[in-house]
This record gives sequence, structure tokens and C-alpha cells, in this order.
Amino acid sequence: MNSHLCRDADEAVAGLGELAERLAGKHLLLTGAAGFLGAQLLHVFARISDARAARALRVTACDSFQRGRPSWLAALAARGDIEIVSADVTAMPLAQRFDYIIHAASIASPAFYRRFPVETIDANVIGLRRLLGHAEATGVEGFLFFSSSEIYGDPPQERIPTREDFPGLVSCTGPRACYDESKRLGETLCVAFARARGVPTRIVRPFNNYGPGLAIDDGRVLADFCRDALAGRDIVLFSDGSPTRTFCYVADAVGGYLRALLLGGDGEAYNIGAERPEISMRELASTVLARAGSGRAVRAGASDDADYLTDNPRRRCPDIGKARAQLGFAPKVALVEGIERLLAYYRDELALTG
Repeated sequence: MNSHLCRDADEAVAGLGELAERLAGKHLLLTGAAGFLGAQLLHVFARISDARAARALRVTACDSFQRGRPSWLAALAARGDIEIVSADVTAMPLAQRFDYIIHAASIASPAFYRRFPVETIDANVIGLRRLLGHAEATGVEGFLFFSSSEIYGDPPQERIPTREDFPGLVSCTGPRACYDESKRLGETLCVAFARARGVPTRIVRPFNNYGPGLAIDDGRVLADFCRDALAGRDIVLFSDGSPTRTFCYVADAVGGYLRALLLGGDGEAYNIGAERPEISMRELASTVLARAGSGRAVRAGASDDADYLTDNPRRRCPDIGKARAQLGFAPKVALVEGIERLLAYYRDELALTG
């Protein structure tokens, strides 16, 4: 098993404390198992099982493997408590009852969901609808849907940090609409099934998660910056560098997601992210270069994609007061430390692949 992912999984399990016991002996379905967050979740589940041999958590891990099978998957697939299923969530067989269902199958990188808009909508709507129907028919203890901070669009300044009760300013026809609007409809489905049919759904809205397991060619900003820094290239910004974001390290975020699954209210949504630092893209790029020991520069450039900046928020920063109060969520890993961990992971991955 990957040492970086195992370290982060151990931190996430430690942060859960006695809550991890609620998963012991249960059967869980995870969709999107080969993705970035799926990687960390599977390693967390393996660690929970390792500590409770007599009451191992059984996991059915589903993915379409559209972007290939990650290197870390082989060790997990050899375990008796994790079953790997190669299937699209819109058509996968649903014959078993699960105690918990986590629907993380989606295309989350703008570089990819804009190339596959229909598939993105299908996973977030059709796949989710099938899983909710199965949950209703068989009964579950908890159902977790991965939404996105993208559902807020570009909030006005007075709504930043952004709370869960902000309804969002989102285009239904723009270049990001396939992702943003399907996540919004997914949330509506979860709330409807909770209120009308008694399914214990919970919704999480990730805010810029990063860390080991994030593919270096993923197309998200920190992956791109690290790739260029490690390759000895300048980091080229396709904006003026002033848009700001906060970033939440994956071990912290996964702990928050599992807290939402186990402690969240039915039909409730929770921001999972970090409130600070809110950092500009230019400052972030400079930080990555410095932590990588690179002497290269940050410079401006033009994207070949005419719609690259269309509907791209100027600021994104969560209010996590609800998650703190109801879930006990408290991110701990500082941004600089997280970037150093991510760079170390990429160095090891690049060494393996040559």
C-alpha cells in the first residue's frame, strides 16, 4: 500500500476516534473508488479493518476506470475485505444490501468534465437516482453524496466566507454547467429522498481538497503547479493571478466526510474545507516553487481555451461553522505542510514511472 496514502489514512482514522467503531463489521458501497477522494477513503477503510480483524469493514468499491487503474489499487484489491467492481454507476448491478453508501463517482476536474459533459451529468444524476432508489428499497444506515463548492457559483463579496444557506449564482448554460447544475440537482434529489421517503441522506460540499492520491495530470490547480515545479518549468498563470481560494488537505477532508456520514442530519449539507489561508493563485504558485526548491518564475500566459476563465469564481472560501458545531470537524494540516507532502508524493510517483 502507498506509504503517503497510509500515513494520511492513519491521521484520518485517529481524528475519527471512537466514531470509527461505527463502521466496524458493516458493508459499505463506495462509488468513484479509483478517484482522488476514493483513494483516501479506501485506505481509511483498510486501516479501520486492520485494527478490527474480527469485525472488518467490508467494502464494495466501484469505478468505471475511465482514466485507468491507479498504481495503489493492486494492494487493496488483494485484500479479502475490499471487492473491486469495474462498472459505470449508471448501470452497475445493485443486488446486495449495504449498511452505508457513499456516492463519490463524478468527474471533478474542469479539464475533464468539460470534455465529458453528458457522462458528468449521468454520474451526478442518473447514477445517484439509482443508488437512492436502492437505498430506499433495502434500507441503509447512512447515504453520503459528494456535491461541490461549485454549486455556489461566484458569490458576492458579502457572502464570503460562504455558508450552506447561500443559494448560489450559477449559470445553467455556461461551460461549467454540466458539473455545477448536475451537482445542484443531485442535492435536490438527496433532500427529496430524505424528506419524502425517509432515506438518511447527507450532502458534503468539498472546497479545494488536495494531497496524495491527486493525479499529477488531473488538471486542478495544485496538481498543475506541482507538475511544472518538479519538471523545472516556470508556472504559467492563465489569469492575472488575483483569484483566491482556500485549500483543505485530504486527510482532514476525509475525516470531515465520514463525520458527515455518521453524524450528519438527514437531508443536510455541510461545507468541508479550510477557512484560511485564503490565498491568491500567484502567491500559491510562488509557494509551490519555493517548497519544491525551484528557482523558476511565475509568469502570465494565455490559455488555448477561450472559455478557461468563464464562470470561474474570483473568491472561494467556506464558512465551516455548521460542520464544526454539528460534526466536530476541525482541519489541522497547514497549507505549506500539505504542499510539501503532495510534492513528496509526486516525487515518489515520478520515480516509479520514470
